[in-house]
Amino acid sequence: MELRYDIVVVGLGHAGCEAALACARMGLSTLGVTLKRERAAVMSCNPAVGGTAKGHLVRELDALGGQMGRAADLAGTHVKILNPSKGPAVQATRVLCDRDAYAAGMQAVLFTQPNLTVREGEVAAVVAEEGRVKGVVLGDGTQVVARAVLLTTGTFLRALMHVGEQKEVGGRLGDEAARGLSESLHSLGFTLGRFKTGTPARLSRDSIDWDAVTPQPGDVGVRPLSWRTQLEQGLPFPRRPSVMCGLTATTEATHRLLRDNLHRSPLFQGDIVGRGPRYCPSLEDKVVRFAARERHQVFLEPEGPTSPLVYPAGLSTSMPADVQLEFLRTIPGLSRVEVVRYGYAVEYDYAPPTQLHPTLETKAVAGLFFAGQLNGTSGYEEAAFQGLWAGIQAALQVKGEPALVVGRDEAHGAVLVDDLVTKGVDEPFRMFTSRSEHRLKLREGNADLRLARHGHRVGLLPKEALERAEARAQAVTAEVARLKRTGLAMRLKRPEVTYAQLAQEREDFPALTPDVAEEVEVEVKYEGYIAQAARAAAREAEASDRWRIPDTFRFTDVRGLGTEAVEKLSAHRPGTVGQARRIPGLTPAAVSLLLVALKRGQGPSSDQEQGCG
Repeated sequence: MELRYDIVVVGLGHAGCEAALACARMGLSTLGVTLKRERAAVMSCNPAVGGTAKGHLVRELDALGGQMGRAADLAGTHVKILNPSKGPAVQATRVLCDRDAYAAGMQAVLFTQPNLTVREGEVAAVVAEEGRVKGVVLGDGTQVVARAVLLTTGTFLRALMHVGEQKEVGGRLGDEAARGLSESLHSLGFTLGRFKTGTPARLSRDSIDWDAVTPQPGDVGVRPLSWRTQLEQGLPFPRRPSVMCGLTATTEATHRLLRDNLHRSPLFQGDIVGRGPRYCPSLEDKVVRFAARERHQVFLEPEGPTSPLVYPAGLSTSMPADVQLEFLRTIPGLSRVEVVRYGYAVEYDYAPPTQLHPTLETKAVAGLFFAGQLNGTSGYEEAAFQGLWAGIQAALQVKGEPALVVGRDEAHGAVLVDDLVTKGVDEPFRMFTSRSEHRLKLREGNADLRLARHGHRVGLLPKEALERAEARAQAVTAEVARLKRTGLAMRLKRPEVTYAQLAQEREDFPALTPDVAEEVEVEVKYEGYIAQAARAAAREAEASDRWRIPDTFRFTDVRGLGTEAVEKLSAHRPGTVGQARRIPGLTPAAVSLLLVALKRGQGPSSDQEQGCG
């Protein structure tokens, strides 16, 4: 049997959903292949979208015409603004979702999208001839001919789950692993590595003593993630009934119990060979790595208003089931907790992303694109942005149109892609605002102003959204210019002065919408900092390859350099700042601190002084 489509998307997780929708909405016949239709868009781990840097990615994805922000808005039950006391560049929105409602909402969009066919099955092999993809072969022998293929396989390639001494083949509880595709990729010349991720136990909501934990209510008056939600005037946000979360923490008894049972941990006994995410380690890993810490926070997050399950964020583990239950009951509020599903770790194959072009097309096989955790990333949001990016680029290629080019100074998503394909990864990659040298201008609040024109150009963002973004941009520009003209901009630059205060004092102020007024205030207050950061980034990029790092240089002496940066620099021992910039996971902020230390006279050679004074 033979089928023909313009594009095939393999896997319908968060990356695959965005990729398939983008291709179909750009007018191409698209086949989405998934192991189980009812498992498309499932939140395998935490039931939330957004967070530090991740909220930025979702807003950017939405500005380009993606779906995740809208799906999260419609399924949201609890919204928080993270880092509210810090500057707007690092403030981020996090939406806790009704887990089942999120998947159902995304599936409803997928299954009714014109040009998109969803088929259950396993892709056994990618077919390529003379360096170009020709299609795929399904597990039942069906041949699918396509002009482009996107692999968004998540954690399913040769996946193996661990709970203590027990092992089970599968990429997610209740799902099988993809077995043949790794061999097919090997035969095409791709290098594969091994990573691992994990998830905590799911707790019975009724067995938790909620009076013994600190209540964590959601914020009010928060802007939704999607422009479409913002247009729905008069409707509440979040859309679904709200839930109350709780905050508790581990205890010394918890840590002692885990240390006493490390001999039963697959992570510490060598059963797990894949490297896990540094920024979301298992609890047993945290207890060992941060031995001086007396407690680790635990957020108790209901998986929906009526769900009987609670997700304990911060308690990812692969310890045996009996140990899990025992250590859970040492935590305040959980002394009588019942476990519905135990936590586990998953090992899976990934493809080092230096094998990709900036479009996420593979270098070895034209027309074949990789996105999501296959590229070594972690997190729903990183995966979704890659899926949208790869889907857009594949569709443009098939249509014979120029690739979409977005600079590092335009989007965190562009930083994500650029870092992946140029630096590669040595551990599961997570996005942070500090990875961007332009983070002061890449804020959640101006994602539409930066990217709407790109979304409209590729055909994913409707004209009304573009016009809305352009009108907002014009209003911001006009008001900033007026404030400068009248001298009021200098007053607004003061930390204690707000735009609302100025507007109350004067009758001649225009009636601005809250989102315009907010952006005006940010633009005025941070104008100097943004310009300074841009100049610094340009200087560092130009000078970095000329600044040598002496062999005797001690990275531990660099003021402000974090433990992770010291570890990476000490392990790689780069010879120049330029080489340091290319170390996987080393942020621009860390490179800046290193360069400052060298400029202060901690070892620059004479040619450095001549070239970079």
